[in-house]
Amino acid sequence: MAAKPITLEQYMALSGPNPSARIAYGVEPSQYVELFRPQGEGMFPVVLLVHGGCWLKEFQGIVQMRNLAGALAAQGIAVWNVEYRRIDEDGGGYPGTYQDAAAALDLLVERASAHHLETRRLVAVGHSAGGHLVQWLAGRSQLPSTSGLHTRNPFPLRQVVALGSIGDLRRRAAGIEQVCGIDMKRLTGPPTPARPNVYADTSPAELMPTGSHTVLINGDLDHVSPPQTALDYAARAQQAGDRVDTIVLPRASHFDEVCASSPAWTLILPVIHRALGMGTASSS
Repeated sequence: MAAKPITLEQYMALSGPNPSARIAYGVEPSQYVELFRPQGEGMFPVVLLVHGGCWLKEFQGIVQMRNLAGALAAQGIAVWNVEYRRIDEDGGGYPGTYQDAAAALDLLVERASAHHLETRRLVAVGHSAGGHLVQWLAGRSQLPSTSGLHTRNPFPLRQVVALGSIGDLRRRAAGIEQVCGIDMKRLTGPPTPARPNVYADTSPAELMPTGSHTVLINGDLDHVSPPQTALDYAARAQQAGDRVDTIVLPRASHFDEVCASSPAWTLILPVIHRALGMGTASSS
């Protein structure tokens, strides 16, 4: 009998091992990362892991992602599990949420050698809202110079795996006006005379081509980010010259994607291995 899709309640109950270290990248309570370091000396391939949760505190996220972090560490893969300010936290939303994602990645690059992490073998993996953020990080080099989020020569993310992501904020807002019940303006900021296009520096779909290889993975029963969301994004990205692949997980919900005991994980883990240049390994 096939396993039933994972529910929101089951997702909220997910957990995993404690991290090897907790490292702050700012002074606010949500500005930190958790490092999961495998046994051994390294150098370790590394996953930049960014949780979802509708950009809201109530759905937590970083604790649930320990489920994947522990599974990845058991495979000899280090994990940089990122917390960030959500739209309902002081300083979160636009631009703070984006600044946090960028700061967490920049700290990884800065501290990689000290923690025996090999950034030449790095893949960014994000779920839902976290998928949006890792796709945004991959497009940082395309940010308009007039944006307050613009950075000269940002670290290039060449491998991205986005799980149940929402990468085209403009199309999503035009279609249903809200994502996860939030007012999109809280995520994009309001338009101003100096910044009339609020998607130009917030929506990954506006930041192509990125030069990255992105794999978009969606459950066929995902009602937050249905497979068509990924297919539409991939068509636009490929037209821009980017390499984007899509995978649809059978009988999977929005939450199977981040549960290491789900059948979906046996399909996701090999994608991460390939992105890291690793051979095939067991999913257990």
